[in-house]
Amino acid sequence: MTAVPADLPSGRELAAVDDLDLAVRLLAHTPTHEGRDPDLLRRWARAADSFGATLPATECRAKVEERDDGLDQGLLARYRSRPTPTVELYTDTLAAAERLVQRYRWQHWYPPGSLRVAVLAHEAVHERLHHGPERDAFRRALGHEVLRLGRLRRLGHVAGADEVAAHSHARRVAGLGRSPLLLTAALADAVNHREK
Repeated sequence: MTAVPADLPSGRELAAVDDLDLAVRLLAHTPTHEGRDPDLLRRWARAADSFGATLPATECRAKVEERDDGLDQGLLARYRSRPTPTVELYTDTLAAAERLVQRYRWQHWYPPGSLRVAVLAHEAVHERLHHGPERDAFRRALGHEVLRLGRLRRLGHVAGADEVAAHSHARRVAGLGRSPLLLTAALADAVNHREK
């Protein structure tokens, strides 16, 4: 689940924060980004969001394992590449997310049945960015230069940007009205305040 930064409102008030600002705040609270220029974080968030939104939809090829201990771990789903590509889908957290959608009356953004589709689309992006040719294209889209020697340059990983891309892709593929970042932030807030 996405952690809820201290500077975010809680519960229903989260809906007032737009999706790009949620993505920027996710990056800002990711280790290694402490003290980074907010404009740089916004540029990375925008690039990651755009990249994820334009990825063609593909079926998640990883094995899906359903579990019911996600709330205890603070997880909705998790992609593991080893030993076999696997998506762990936490049904208790998914059910809690569905209850939040009902409680906050966000069905117009997260229609019934769309959350599972969004979770699997999200995790498919992690699989693609980990194993697929999209990994290098994603680094080029972000443009995070970590080394330059004359004309040669090395592009680096931007921690948290893959989450932004995966949420953006899931939003488009599942036909959501808002990024899943909103729902995961609300869910993390609910778990933190024991509103389950």
